[in-house]
Amino acid sequence: MPIEILMPALSPTMEEGTLAKWLVKEGDTVSSGDVMCEIETDKATMEFEAVDEGVIGKIMIADGTEGVKVNTPIAVLLEDGESADDIGATPAAAPAAAVADTARAPGPNTDGPSTPPKPEPTPTPKPDTTRVFASPLARRMAGIEGIDLSAVSGSGPHGRIVKADIAAALAGGTAKAAPSAAAAAPSTDAPKAALAAGPSAEAVMKMYEGRAFEEVTLNGMRKTIASRLTEAKQSIPHFYLRRDIQLDALMAFRADLNKQLESRGVKLSVNDFIIKACALALQAVPDANAVWAGDRILKLKPSDVAVAVAIDGGLFTPVLQDSETKSLSTLSAEMKDLATRARDRKLAPHEYQGGSFAISNLGMFGIDNFDAVINPPHGAILAVGAGVKKPVVGKDGELAVATVMSVTLSVDHRVIDGALGAQLLAAIKDNLENPMAMLA
Repeated sequence: MPIEILMPALSPTMEEGTLAKWLVKEGDTVSSGDVMCEIETDKATMEFEAVDEGVIGKIMIADGTEGVKVNTPIAVLLEDGESADDIGATPAAAPAAAVADTARAPGPNTDGPSTPPKPEPTPTPKPDTTRVFASPLARRMAGIEGIDLSAVSGSGPHGRIVKADIAAALAGGTAKAAPSAAAAAPSTDAPKAALAAGPSAEAVMKMYEGRAFEEVTLNGMRKTIASRLTEAKQSIPHFYLRRDIQLDALMAFRADLNKQLESRGVKLSVNDFIIKACALALQAVPDANAVWAGDRILKLKPSDVAVAVAIDGGLFTPVLQDSETKSLSTLSAEMKDLATRARDRKLAPHEYQGGSFAISNLGMFGIDNFDAVINPPHGAILAVGAGVKKPVVGKDGELAVATVMSVTLSVDHRVIDGALGAQLLAAIKDNLENPMAMLA
């Protein structure tokens, strides 16, 4: 029976995506691992691979189609001996619990079992310690029907489980059910209600009758940002700590380092120093290196620092893992690479998920100071303003001029109390005002 290829879920929170581009056409033969199409999620453009071999019998969703729901049939794959005449007999879409991973992007290619052959004798369960060999099609059928592969005897080469074995197990009714992946995994979907907060679209549009406006449809990224920020402001008890940081020592030290690194093609930015300063501060104040986990706090050992990167239509927060152990030049190169790929929407999910702390720097846009919204489950985020020449009073009481940067630490009070947040911000300030110590 022809295999329905379904729209995959490429991230835990993905509900729909854009089928950006087909890389195969009807009549093409594909093998397991061949890239069939590119799919745009709210965060990235990812490749979707074939799981089985066969012929593309029909493409059901055209290039550029937006808002394709997860598990919607997007194409039909024909196996040996099948033709386009068989497409009308394709089975119903598989449930979300049957989603299978591919090498480059997770996504469900699912199909229903063929008409079962004559039942075979009850299969003898295999020991749990034995590695189970099964074809990709057999694995998907087992996932759809709730069959535990360790309870099925294979009739293929070297005891491999094939489609006929799953059909026989279904007919015999003796294979024990596998636990539902959907039931076992905790839900991470953003609340849909966040998009509907406030007056309805109709009510707002009625207010502007007779006025010229352009209606902009929300893409996946914008919907996710709206949901997550609404969730963050509604559910996280924010409080804010502010400090001024003098940058003159850092600017001079940075200029000297950049001269020495010029031959290697390295140019450090102020942001690179801020990342390093925050990473070391999280190590100096380990109780603040934490995230909120629903009914508990998770204290992280490494300093995994996320940095907000503005892109067209939204933003990413790629994560620099183990930032406390990396040199400034390594952090600089890694940040440039992540930012470039973020703007091209080429980041993999593991590159922008996680972390305990984030940095949002609007100083480059001339913003003196602002308050950033915490990105859950992070415990805090540092909002960084521009370095501006200001009059300051020195230790000797004399008036002088210094380059001053205003920062605001937004803190989740469930994770970090006021005194602890103050210690963290003091450590960040101390690192930035004594930059040479960060290299010790």
